[in-house]
Amino acid sequence: MKQQTETTIGNTFIEFLTVIVKYRKFLATFIFIVTLGATIYALVAPKWYKATVSVFPAEKSDFLSTITGISGLARNLSASRGLSALTGGPTELDKYVAILKSATITDDVIKKFDLRKEYKMEDDYYEDVVKAWQKNLELNIEDEGNLTITVYSKDPKKAADVANYLVEKLNEVNTRLSVTNAKANREFIEKRYNQNIEDIANLENAMKQFQQKYGVIAIPEQIEATVKSMSEIYLEMYKKEVEYNVVKQNYGDDHPLTKFAKVNLDELRKKINQLNSGTDLSQKDSKLLIPFKQAPELANEYLKIYRNLEIQYKILEFIQPLYEQAKVEEVRNTPSVLVLDKAGPPEKKAKPRLRVYFLLGLVSSLVLGLFIVFTWEMFEKLKQNDYQRYEYLTGWIRFKKN
Repeated sequence: MKQQTETTIGNTFIEFLTVIVKYRKFLATFIFIVTLGATIYALVAPKWYKATVSVFPAEKSDFLSTITGISGLARNLSASRGLSALTGGPTELDKYVAILKSATITDDVIKKFDLRKEYKMEDDYYEDVVKAWQKNLELNIEDEGNLTITVYSKDPKKAADVANYLVEKLNEVNTRLSVTNAKANREFIEKRYNQNIEDIANLENAMKQFQQKYGVIAIPEQIEATVKSMSEIYLEMYKKEVEYNVVKQNYGDDHPLTKFAKVNLDELRKKINQLNSGTDLSQKDSKLLIPFKQAPELANEYLKIYRNLEIQYKILEFIQPLYEQAKVEEVRNTPSVLVLDKAGPPEKKAKPRLRVYFLLGLVSSLVLGLFIVFTWEMFEKLKQNDYQRYEYLTGWIRFKKN
């Protein structure tokens, strides 16, 4: 059986060589003509040049990172990075790619550089012009962390101009988006800051009225310790509240970070309620902190005013620099993209590449030539050995042609 298989393979190979030798002149001529045609096309076809610019994201402070005390989970994320720090999702460079592919920049480039005329598509549908532009634009995120923008054009200078213009537009659009986000953050912080100032004014007035009515009341050391401890806890709750609202505003209600921040805020509020009501387990083991409800009524009233003032003062220490930072972020207009390598007019054409077309013509002509000669040889043998089937197949082919 093995010997019979080897004999069959040997005969098939001999037949293969026999057919090639038999049609060698046709194959040589066919391969030569097709390969020559592909090579000539590569020589006479319009030359396309490519210009490449390389950019890096500019280092900038993240709004969340300026909030001292916010959890490391939120601080390591920014509005531009999304879930990338956790799941490897979209990065800053991915956002750049999305901006460069946007309809806004695409329309601007097509009109500014008259790409309809360059692509000879003056009367074509606009969607076809966009597809042609996208074929002549390459955006690659490199392993080194930079983004390369490559543009193909028939004019070397134009290729460089378009590539560098894309960087300008990227900076413009990305800066506008950052300013819009910073404005929303500033408006939220400003609202809370104004509320804080108003609360302090009301509490100071209430303290003044209380002292005028009852005189100065000495606060025991235990109550003072309780007030200071509670003010720190309320400050922490406020930070969690700011964190939750900022993350919610940036990512939405259903984002994992928003839900995480909401859980932290709810747990801290629950803890504060337990401390105020005296049901917290830690109070049973502590002789320093006491529940407010156990203080005398008069002292308790003073304590509430004093405690709220301490809380508002702590919040002011926290919110005022944050508010100033938010205002700076809103008006900052620094470049968000740093150019590593600026595009310059290329000297050598990028396509069509002579070597590629030569190899493509050689391989395709060889494959097609072999298909033709073996198909022809099959019909010749069929004509000799089974003329009826030969007539059927040729008749079917003639019918299909007609």
